[in-house]
Amino acid sequence: MKTKSQSNIKKVVLAYSGGLDTSVIVPWLKENYGCEVVCFCADVGQGDEDLTKLENKAIASGASQLIIHDMKEELASDFLFPMLRSGAVYEHKYLLGTSVARPLIAKHLVDVAHEVGADAVAHGATGKGNDQVRFELTVMALDPRLKIIAPWREWDIRSREDAIQYAAAHNIPVSATIKSIYSRDSNMWHLSHEGGILENPWNEPEESMHQISVSPENAPDQPTYVEIEFETGKPIAVDGKKMSPANIIYYLNKVGGANGIGRVDLVENRLVGMKSRGVYETPGGTILLAAHRELESLVLDRETMHFKSIVAVKYAELVYNGLWFTPLHEALDAFVDSTQGPVTGVVKLKLYKGNIIVAGR
Repeated sequence: MKTKSQSNIKKVVLAYSGGLDTSVIVPWLKENYGCEVVCFCADVGQGDEDLTKLENKAIASGASQLIIHDMKEELASDFLFPMLRSGAVYEHKYLLGTSVARPLIAKHLVDVAHEVGADAVAHGATGKGNDQVRFELTVMALDPRLKIIAPWREWDIRSREDAIQYAAAHNIPVSATIKSIYSRDSNMWHLSHEGGILENPWNEPEESMHQISVSPENAPDQPTYVEIEFETGKPIAVDGKKMSPANIIYYLNKVGGANGIGRVDLVENRLVGMKSRGVYETPGGTILLAAHRELESLVLDRETMHFKSIVAVKYAELVYNGLWFTPLHEALDAFVDSTQGPVTGVVKLKLYKGNIIVAGR
């Protein structure tokens, strides 16, 4: 029997990836809330070959429609570059690839809910992770009237095996049959790996796990030079060629990945109070951050530079904790903006076997 709050919900927009969890959430929502389910997929450059193929899958799972938004340029220009200008790095290592994309996805989730007249949104984040907080804080900031449904905090499904059984019982087409050894998140900024042998912090990551970077040992024996041009702290060109924000990141991911740049192995403190070991590949972001720092060292005065490094720590915490749409974030952005006028120029870097060596600024 549905509770009163469940019976009030007529239409839900689900943040949908087409993976096992979100495929199972569609029939679960219909069964437990008796509502129409609209699936929303965010294209943040995760590299899935053809997102248009997801439509048939969503409809077969019981959704009324699938809406896809291409958010790659918006992610690069309105989220990644402001974060880059701030110098934010979480716990000295993590370039916040997953964290920074979540508020943007949630913002579009709210937009789609308004567009289709939904009274609730749903997500597939678990009750143990950071993403539930990032999604929900954004939804509450942008439209507190929307109900938020988090199936992982409600349902009886406890494992991947349970989810596969549920899918089979409801004739839901899912490709997952055997547990993937790693839990991954991907977008244009990075690729993260968790789980599997990484659960033991003594284990060295397997080389086969990495997907967008070669090992430093296997990188070319000759260095690669790149020149990055900035205007008021924003990257505008690479090697003299003007490119869009997203294309700059794609280009540097390719060059950096080929030279073994941007691998990080980190045991981080999660927002929810547990530690988590993750391995991240962020080639382009690592190069951009190094170049931006070098240019700042040339043009910022001592007091501004030193205070900005304190702001960067707070900025990283805000992003990690899902507090993008907050007054404090706006205030920090205003401070960062006020420092970036002179951060205009070119930095030349030498990339060699996992190292970024400054060759000129």
